[in-house]
Amino acid sequence: MKFKDLFLLSTRMFKARPSRTFLTVLGMSVGIGAIIFLVSFGYGLQSTLLQKITTSDSLLTLDVTANSSKHVKLDQSAVDNIKKINGVVQISSAYQLDTRGNIDNLSADFTSMVVTPDYIKLGGLKASAGVLLNDTDPLGIVISSSTAKIFGKEPTELIGKNINLSFSLPKNTSGDNTMDVLGGDTAATSNIPDKQFKIAGILESDDSLVYVNARALSDFQPPAFSQLKVKCQQTSIMPRIQGELINLGFAVSSISDTVDQANKIFGIIKAILMLFGCIALIVSAIGMFNTMTITLLERTEEIGIMKSIGASDMMISLMFIMEATIMGFLGGLVGIIIGWSEGQLFNLLINLIATHFGGEKVSLFYSPLWFVSSVVAFSAFVGFLTGIVPARRASRIDPLEALRYK
Repeated sequence: MKFKDLFLLSTRMFKARPSRTFLTVLGMSVGIGAIIFLVSFGYGLQSTLLQKITTSDSLLTLDVTANSSKHVKLDQSAVDNIKKINGVVQISSAYQLDTRGNIDNLSADFTSMVVTPDYIKLGGLKASAGVLLNDTDPLGIVISSSTAKIFGKEPTELIGKNINLSFSLPKNTSGDNTMDVLGGDTAATSNIPDKQFKIAGILESDDSLVYVNARALSDFQPPAFSQLKVKCQQTSIMPRIQGELINLGFAVSSISDTVDQANKIFGIIKAILMLFGCIALIVSAIGMFNTMTITLLERTEEIGIMKSIGASDMMISLMFIMEATIMGFLGGLVGIIIGWSEGQLFNLLINLIATHFGGEKVSLFYSPLWFVSSVVAFSAFVGFLTGIVPARRASRIDPLEALRYK
């Protein structure tokens, strides 16, 4: 029997019993749609979260701070030593200053992070409004949304406004000695001139912070830095560089460690969501198995005739297996459409609610191409499995008994 004839016999049920076949395919589609919807939701949450906290540069960056137990100072000489480490391609420094700001006769106290423009980029921070720090406008600063609320303003209202800042070194009052956190003498280093800045951008943050371009305070040289961002050449050498920095006495952390932990957690979440989807798929597979069993009983006489005119047991088995596999494959395709449509509808409703309450739009569903392809292949495989038992029973039917079957 030619493959074409075998294929036509396998698809004959779509014309002979269209309603039953459609409902069987639809049942498989519901199970596949549940898997697509739930797992895509897990991927979407993971993608949304990681886009919020990371950039490609931040994944290559190590955060270096002074280790108080080692009594190692994070000063310019330390920066020079770190630059000598093989694989370090960029270092961006930051130090903190206690700050009093004044806008339209409103005053507030907060912390300023004096940084180079690359520091924000290496930290994976993104502006929710306006622009980030740049060297073309050193007096442009970036404030957090929390800082804007201190002044009783909406963050976007402050874009372009002038703000007067007064700086002083932060104090560490633990113990008997009151010394600034940066390790210098407060009396000798607190004379930082007041300056007027312009608010250029807003960062979404719960911390009351202002980011100031280090070029705007170039006359002031801090005795030590509070943190360094160390960018590595590639991810594979990050553990080695991290080890060398620890050996130098510094405390080192990385956002990539946080991302790895988040990926592990989301991996578990996606597995649980897929398990719920598979339960629906198992119910659908039972329905398909029932359909194939009924088909076998209805076609017993036909099988007897086919065997009488020379059809082999293998051809009979292939006919049933191919029919079940085709229904599983079609169920997968329709299921993807159902799952995707459900995801888009749910995402639309969530975004409508979010924008109504002043939030921003997000994409909560994401399906990698490899995952969609795997689901289609898996649904065809499930169809194949449900056809094995009816196919074996059909191939073992005795032609004489089949011809007498009513």
